Amino acid sequence: MLYSFFKRLFDILFGLVGIIFVILFYIIVRIIYLATGDYHRIILIQPRIGKNGKVFKFFKFRTMVINAEDELENLLKDKKLKKEYELNRKLENDPRITKAGKIIRRTSIDEFPQFINILFGQMSLIGNRPYLPREKKAMGKYFNIITKTKPGLTGYWQANLRSRGNFKERIRMDVYYSEHYSFALDTQIFFKTFATIFKKSNAK
Repeated sequence: MLYSFFKRLFDILFGLVGIIFVILFYIIVRIIYLATGDYHRIILIQPRIGKNGKVFKFFKFRTMVINAEDELENLLKDKKLKKEYELNRKLENDPRITKAGKIIRRTSIDEFPQFINILFGQMSLIGNRPYLPREKKAMGKYFNIITKTKPGLTGYWQANLRSRGNFKERIRMDVYYSEHYSFALDTQIFFKTFATIFKKSNAK
């Protein structure tokens, strides 16, 4: 398929360029963390759901405390926080995010290590964001539709809503992408992502 061939070629080219920035940002992020007194590892490796439901190792700069998963279990003992998490699959004011993590997230630097996943062929530059294995049940009947395409560094949901919107809206937009992906849609997402990030980084 012509679309798949050129998309993979595009991913490899951007992946190679992206790796240069990964090395640069690794040094910057390490300095930021050391400056805030955090001496733990800065690369987060998580299991994520890839194409056709295959789980892969996902790379990201760490923006939360080192024991974030254990902390989440404790936080969800609070009924109000549990309700928020079940709706959005995230917490708006997540206390697990470190001081350095807030800076890194605001600029989306934390996403750059995913260029490693792109070069490995586990992800694409454009696609649905990879879900956590624990979110499979919440994806319900849409699981097979969403995972028929390779997950991406950015996608239809991120370009349009970024960190806004609840989990159901994310599902709806991911289903839309998996059923309508094309060169035209990927191009639209690519340029819209930059606009969204720019607006976010300049928000007060």
